[in-house]
Amino acid sequence: MTEPTAGLPLSAPEALTVLGALVLVLTRWLPDRLRGPAALAAGALLAGSVTVLVVTGLRWQLVPVLVVVAVVGGFALAPLLARRSGRTPWRARWWLAVPGSVVCAVLVATGPVAAWAFPVPEFPAPSGRFPVGTETVEWSVPATRTEREKQPGTAGPRPLVVQLWYPAGRSAPDARRAPYLGRTEAEARTVSAALADYTGVPGFLLDGLPRARSHAVPGAPVADGGGRFPVVVFSPGLGGVRTQNTGWAEELASRGYVVAAVDHPYDSATVVLSDGRTLRTRVTATGDRAKDRALAEEWTRTRAADLRAVLTRLERLERSEAEGRLAGRLAGRLDVGRVAAAGHSIGGAAALQAARQDRRFDAVVDLDGFPHGPVSGRFEQPVLALTQEIGRGTDPDYLPRLTRVLERSDATSYRLTVPGAAHLTFTDAPLYLPPVPGAVGSLGRTEGHRITAGATLSFLDATLRRAPVDLPAALSAHGEVTVHRPEGAR
Repeated sequence: MTEPTAGLPLSAPEALTVLGALVLVLTRWLPDRLRGPAALAAGALLAGSVTVLVVTGLRWQLVPVLVVVAVVGGFALAPLLARRSGRTPWRARWWLAVPGSVVCAVLVATGPVAAWAFPVPEFPAPSGRFPVGTETVEWSVPATRTEREKQPGTAGPRPLVVQLWYPAGRSAPDARRAPYLGRTEAEARTVSAALADYTGVPGFLLDGLPRARSHAVPGAPVADGGGRFPVVVFSPGLGGVRTQNTGWAEELASRGYVVAAVDHPYDSATVVLSDGRTLRTRVTATGDRAKDRALAEEWTRTRAADLRAVLTRLERLERSEAEGRLAGRLAGRLDVGRVAAAGHSIGGAAALQAARQDRRFDAVVDLDGFPHGPVSGRFEQPVLALTQEIGRGTDPDYLPRLTRVLERSDATSYRLTVPGAAHLTFTDAPLYLPPVPGAVGSLGRTEGHRITAGATLSFLDATLRRAPVDLPAALSAHGEVTVHRPEGAR
């Protein structure tokens, strides 16, 4: 009932609250015989809609609207009370009422505008033939060498929270959809607050994220048919969380892929464990370029190790060596012989490094990731690198370094530069942040999602499924394509 109305940034109770507030503002300018009925009708409407909002949770965007209701409501009802008591009703002079009404109308308008700028994200419906299921698991892997060196007293395992999206069978029409940022709304609120803190914005600006629901159904049965699905292991951006590319993951799952996204402990803004503990990020920049580059290389190594560890656990799950409900559903359904490493930003760098270290990965998808670490040494896998529109603010080392990496592959690789894209275009961010080109690009709320998913699917279908795809032609529909062929190839 409080979810945004399709195509609008406001839910039905919120829209009715805005309407009631506007009627109250306009009441002053109605003929005498209409003022009383209009004020009473607006009051009744507001009593119902505001009650619903208070019970279900009031969004900050509606606060200016309610301030107007409180102020104007008194002026609108005062004449009615005065007539009942036999007194002459007082009315503000027109030269006071005009600017007052304008200010109030502007305040009411800020509600829908703020809700449009910071909406509850609505994820594009997956276009594939499969419904989408999701499950979150918690696995323990050995601590990395860096962790053992920096924390010699901790010999315990490293906890990894991994969320999987997979092709599902049909669920009941009223099946509960998964919260966006966590297994529960409480976890979603914790993660939302941590993301706001990490990015340095007031927490209330992201209060729509815990309210959001994706299209995936938690614990849904795996799709019938007995076939096995190729796997994509995903690493988010620096400080990012496993769900930051939910729209992209759901689209891939609807097309017959299993996506496993990783929360990297002490790197992701926060990781909420099943026992209630939270592991906050420890990644911070120093401001020293050389030190920060060394830190980025260290974080990339750790993330690459996480991706390799997740693939090992998925192999165990495929062989029915893992325990739990997920093992029962996905055992025998994962094609761990066709696996891609993928990531956004530093996650893309980790995907590149994981593939160079581990031949179990058959392809790489790098979503605007600067390649940290060494760029020498050949590797076998094809790469698709999606990059933002290159401008004056782009790191001048980015393209030369990425080009050197792509030229080291023994398979044909591709760089797709997307016009109008910014760094966050390749994530869910355009769905819930203001459409400011410098932050999320100029492609609107959903066009970035369409391009990212479309280009990824064309590449994965060609490389993992060996589908007869003319990749340069398919990718060129989304932007400028540069093809990097192996040395000696025509």
